[in-house]
This record gives sequence, structure tokens and C-alpha cells, in this order.
Amino acid sequence: MSSPKDRLLLLSGHISSEGKVEKNNNTKIEENKPRLCCKVCIITGAGSEKGIGRASAWVFAKNGAKAIYVTDYREDLLPLLAKEIQNKYPNVAVIPRKVDAASEDDVKSVIDDAIKKFGRLDVFFANAGIVYPVDSLNLDTSKFMEVMRVNVLSVFLAIKHASTAMKITGNDKKESGGSIVATASVAGLRSGAGPLDYSASKAAIINMVQAGAWRLANTNIRVNCINPGIIETNMTQPTFENARSRGTINKVGQLNPLQRYAVPEEVANVALFLASDESSYINGHALTVDGGLSSSIPIIIRR
Repeated sequence: MSSPKDRLLLLSGHISSEGKVEKNNNTKIEENKPRLCCKVCIITGAGSEKGIGRASAWVFAKNGAKAIYVTDYREDLLPLLAKEIQNKYPNVAVIPRKVDAASEDDVKSVIDDAIKKFGRLDVFFANAGIVYPVDSLNLDTSKFMEVMRVNVLSVFLAIKHASTAMKITGNDKKESGGSIVATASVAGLRSGAGPLDYSASKAAIINMVQAGAWRLANTNIRVNCINPGIIETNMTQPTFENARSRGTINKVGQLNPLQRYAVPEEVANVALFLASDESSYINGHALTVDGGLSSSIPIIIRR
């Protein structure tokens, strides 16, 4: 394994006799590569009709991933997703697979399959998550624990097993390295953005990626998460359907400075950035994608 200093020199070029960093001749070649060139990726929570996982699978394929495992506990939509992506991007291997992201056996199995078939794992996007659309004070303890199992344990298992696989080297992977990305939420940063149980689970993820980054020091494996704000997905569908039925859809997202809600592709593009080498110095970070909602106390702008 190369040292952190060696990796710095590889990224920057070399140090001149005057102590200045100079770019090497390979910089232009690297810039012309697809952003996920040669990378083997696993995405959990990719089985929704409209969601971050599904959008990320498309974005990863568009940007040159070598292989993408699209996984979900619900497998009914995965084969069609894989077929559609592969038809548009025939050079990308897309493997649909039923995976309970909070099952250690399932997580280890899909990672082992990636190593067996492709000899490497570069990106694990731990995106699976659930929420119960009921008042938190009326939520029974079994459902509370299920939220913690799916939202929190799944990220722990991703860090535990993906990091082990990312240390494996071979003919086309010379050193340890990779990117683990998790989906947290602005609900993990502040109150008022989600139910009590859901918010607690997302706060745990934010802390876990920080601890995970330190635990994996000197492995060149980065651990980060994304904090989406209000975004239209299958998970938030009841909120959006209610707003549409009441004729108030134009008010959704009005409390953030951009005065709108997001679509899954806007979060998927951030997942792409964190998965790629462009974010090579970002580690242990929670990147918020909320239109500015968490930057201040929400206000209603007068018109």
C-alpha cells in the first residue's frame, strides 16, 4: 500500500527542487476518463419507481462505471431497471439482486459476488432506508427498531464489509481504496424535518460516517454521507400527493432559499461526486443537499 504522501504526489504530480507541486503529464489523460471509469459499484435501495438509488444507478452508468449492482429488498422492479440501463449503456454490467441491506448475510453475499466476478469493489452507496408515516408518539417499539435496523444497521454493515473488500488488490487495482457513501438526511441535523425515530436514525448515520472515516485511516477508503432535504421520491409520496390534492404543491419547498423541492437526480449527482475520485480529499463529511434549508432558521419570503 502506498503512503498518504505517495498518493498526494500521484494526484498532484511531483515536487520540484524548489518544493513546488507540479502536475505530471498524465493529468490530461485522467481528465478525459469517465468519472467512474473501471469502478465496481453496489447501490442499495435501488428498487423504487422514483428514488435516489434508481437515479444513481442511471447516473453511475452514464459516467462509465464498470459494473453496478442494483439491489433492494423488493426485487420486482430491479430486472427491468437493469435491462433498461444495459440497453442504453452496453459497456456497463448491471446486476439486479435482492438484498436486505440490514442483513449481514445478504450484504456480505453481494460484496463477495462482486469480488468473485470483477476482482474489486470501489463504491458502496448505502442508500436503503424506511420511514413510517405515523406520529412518532404513536409508533410501537417494533417499528422503531425496524427503522433503526434498516436505516442505521445497514450503514454499519456497509462500512464493515465494503471496507474489507475495498482493501483487496489485484491486476487492475494496485492499492487499497474506495468510497462508501450513505444517505442520511437534514432530519439528522435539526428538528422539524422528519419523525422522531427517522431523525434519530439519520443523526446516527452522520456520526457513523465520521467515526468510520477515522476507523479506516490510512486505507485510502473514504466514508461520507448525503443529507437530502425535501425531495420527491416514493418515500415522500404521501406528502406530495396530499399537497397536490389540496392544490398546495407550489408551496412544497418554499421554506428554503431556492423555494422549491428537489428531484432524485439532483441527489444522485452528489452521490456520483462522492463516489468519484473528484472528491478524493473529502472524508468523514455530511454533504447537505437541501436548497439551503439548513443554513438558517426558515423564513417565508414576502412577495
